[in-house]
Amino acid sequence: MQRVAVLGASTDRTKFGNKAVRAFSLKGYLVFPVNPKAASVEEIPAFATIRDLPERPNIVSVYLPPAALLGQLDEIASKGCDEVWLNPGTVSPEVLRRAEALQLKVVMDCSLLRIGVSPDDF
Repeated sequence: MQRVAVLGASTDRTKFGNKAVRAFSLKGYLVFPVNPKAASVEEIPAFATIRDLPERPNIVSVYLPPAALLGQLDEIASKGCDEVWLNPGTVSPEVLRRAEALQLKVVMDCSLLRIGVSPDDF
């Protein structure tokens, strides 16, 4: 089973960080919502940081603004993953430079569309 960490998971069902949790669950992924302020997202236990995940994710799907993401990239690299998916609104030149320096494999795409789900469906 593919494991995905949703960095920036939200309890607000109108936000993409919530839609992603639901979409990945619907598609059969083991989902690790990452939100330091929530105990759970969509009844799935949430984790305060990537560091706290019980296993290494295959994918880290990001829903954070670039300034917030910059502070998380070292933790993502430390935990490890196959790919970091940068959704629209998460990319900046600084993020890309740091990700490259950490040798993270970056995919710049909408993760919902990438797994075959339309954001309009949620």
